[in-house]
Amino acid sequence: MISRIDLRGDALPEGPALRALLPRADFDVATALEKVRPICKDVHHRGDAALIEYAEKFDGVRLAQVRVPATAIAEALAGLDPLVREALEESIRRARIVHREQRRAPHTTQVVPGGSVTEKWVPVERVGLYAPGGRSVYPSSVIMNAVPAQEAGVESMALASPPQKDFDGLPHPTILAACALLGIDEVYAVGGAQAVAMFAYGTETCAPANMVTGPGNIWVAAAKRYFTGRIGIDTEAGPTEIAVLADDTADAVHVASDLISQAEHDPLAAAVLVTDSVALADAVAKELQPQVAATKHVEDRIVPALAGRQSAIVLVDGVDEGLRVVDAYGAEHLEIQTADAAAVADRVKNAGAIFVGPWAPVSLGDYCAGSNHVLPTGGCACHSSGLSVQSFLRGIHIVDYTRDALADVAQHVVTLAEAEDLPAHGAAIKARFGWKVPESK
Repeated sequence: MISRIDLRGDALPEGPALRALLPRADFDVATALEKVRPICKDVHHRGDAALIEYAEKFDGVRLAQVRVPATAIAEALAGLDPLVREALEESIRRARIVHREQRRAPHTTQVVPGGSVTEKWVPVERVGLYAPGGRSVYPSSVIMNAVPAQEAGVESMALASPPQKDFDGLPHPTILAACALLGIDEVYAVGGAQAVAMFAYGTETCAPANMVTGPGNIWVAAAKRYFTGRIGIDTEAGPTEIAVLADDTADAVHVASDLISQAEHDPLAAAVLVTDSVALADAVAKELQPQVAATKHVEDRIVPALAGRQSAIVLVDGVDEGLRVVDAYGAEHLEIQTADAAAVADRVKNAGAIFVGPWAPVSLGDYCAGSNHVLPTGGCACHSSGLSVQSFLRGIHIVDYTRDALADVAQHVVTLAEAEDLPAHGAAIKARFGWKVPESK
């Protein structure tokens, strides 16, 4: 069901050579970009009419309007299972606890007497949030996107989620209920690349946004790439990933269940076990069989995900070598199930989120740890972070110098301007002192 890669014995290669040995899903955003380009342009030119047409083409529903009525949002909350509501409210509560602590305060540095630089943090003005609606329904993604934006102080927020044939062209009612719990009243029944285009350009109904965040399929990722530079994005989210670094202290039942938990997302989902224990590798491979047979989404998601080239059991000589492998892989979700797991986790350099020990599975982070589950995929954890309050803030420097403070450094500024052959830069300094540069003290 899952392949093996044996990296024992020989010295592990460095950098790209090691990454090339590791499993990874095929996810060709560049090719998808060419297919979404005409969709994005069409939304630009035809607005809501194009969105309605694409809803019929891609989602099989004919919409009278793309904005979801407030009554539908209220009805979705009223009809929500009380246990689901309680779970969503707890997820929101914990996410707020964590994300509220991330907000940065302004800071002033006194560079010299009379000269200071202040960095203040300002939220983006309007954000478009995307909640997928394909194989599964993701109210948790609504929470993970909305809470950090709200805690950052974003004033205007709208959410898009694909229209559903089973719900009269509305997004899934649990998505709408999550919006109600979060106070999001501007919701659109729009999916895919056309949703990103709606937020980027604006339409007759939807005002343009400064930023778009939220996971989605390859078409959403391609549209984000298309609009990079016009709007801010969080990341080009690819198929979900879990890597587990484990030794012989790990429980094979736990490891197998965690690999399956990510495999059930999508046939391209990646499940990777890195271990120095052949006994554990054998036990996990054996344990996968009954656990897979006992769950849902077996043939359409889990089996192709576990059997795909993106998933494997990777054998290494020891935990040190395992750390090199998981750092090269840069997993979206990384579990550490080893002896002294906290110390091992502290040595990890590249991961979207790290889950320490047997009692912190990825599923906890997906819903109720308080952490954010919108994380970098495809190895991007080596240079990118998960979604946070900082994602929605912009740092602005405020430079405040007196005449004396400028005079003290004026000669240096003029010298550097002339060294760069930009004499007008120096002239802007000289003009303030009667065209004679004062001597520094």
